Amino acid sequence: MSTMFGALNRFISRLDSESPSQSSRNGSPYGFQILRNKNLEIPIEPWYDFIIGINGRQVDNPDPNLFATEVRNCAGSSVSLVLWNAKGQRTRTIALPVPTPSPTLGITLQWTPLSVSEDVWHVLDVIPNSPADTAGLLPYGDYIVGTPEGNVHGESGLGELVEDYLNRSLRLYVYNHEYAVTRLVTLTPSRTWGGSGALGCVLGFGALHRLPVPMTEPIAGPGETLFETARFSNEERRSPSAQLPLQSASLYPPPSSAMQPSDLLVPASIVSPQPPPSQQATSPTGGPPRVSKKPRAVAASNMAFDDYFREGEQKSKEEDFAPSTKKTAPLPPPPKSTKEPPPATSPEPAAETQGEEDENKPAETETQTETADG
Repeated sequence: MSTMFGALNRFISRLDSESPSQSSRNGSPYGFQILRNKNLEIPIEPWYDFIIGINGRQVDNPDPNLFATEVRNCAGSSVSLVLWNAKGQRTRTIALPVPTPSPTLGITLQWTPLSVSEDVWHVLDVIPNSPADTAGLLPYGDYIVGTPEGNVHGESGLGELVEDYLNRSLRLYVYNHEYAVTRLVTLTPSRTWGGSGALGCVLGFGALHRLPVPMTEPIAGPGETLFETARFSNEERRSPSAQLPLQSASLYPPPSSAMQPSDLLVPASIVSPQPPPSQQATSPTGGPPRVSKKPRAVAASNMAFDDYFREGEQKSKEEDFAPSTKKTAPLPPPPKSTKEPPPATSPEPAAETQGEEDENKPAETETQTETADG
């Protein structure tokens, strides 16, 4: 995973180096970084804003006196500044009024390369009970943007600074993306806190972990410009070799203003039309007439689907023994009985009946004996 992110970071860095940008004598992009803003009415954010243009011209000279002279020449009117912001790497143009008594803007500038905004470490995870957790670093929302102890450059710059401040207090400037605030955090790097690393947090560095656009700004919609580049009147024109050849435009010809109905794609009808009756076609050369082949019977697609589903429904009912939905004649009621039911009689006790039978048996025997004697 780290190899993939490293390759992607190198690819984006190469694209950034190839893109046209404001440059100084050595070819690196530079501008006046805002270090302090005493005038709170000016919408300029210290550290994150860089002045790269003034009055429609590119700032290509590091002499601050020339910049101050240009501002004084606009006394009584307004000066136009082109600002590049490290949050989202966007440019914007603002117009600031310049007062007549003291033609200054009340800002402190420093000639700085724009690449310093890439020295940002994104806090991805914070281990509990670590020095970073004790200092109050928040995962995903915090970005380490600098330190008052000195300049930190490159991916290994922060690690080298932490090694120099082991078991000592280290101050870091931390920007929070969710609250859009920058705070000063003090922590003590240590190797004996009980976990891995001196800070106890996971950091991300590179093109995928730069400062994002503030949450208060609207998100770019589909088709909008993703990367903005300011253009100035004194900017050098790009060489014709860097532009696309004109022949490439012929590869994608523009659509015609009026299109014939036959050029449009019409979807097929659901019901296929019946084929015309077969006719004998005559040969264009005057030979014997050709017998046209019999057209195949084309069944309507919707009727075929209805028959298919009806057959499947019938099979399903037969397998599930489902009752038929057709209405059938109701069964006739049972015939009424004309005989009256016998009267209910209570049964006699079984013991008495058996006693009477025993008494009658000797009588019958005696009668039979007398008959035999007579």
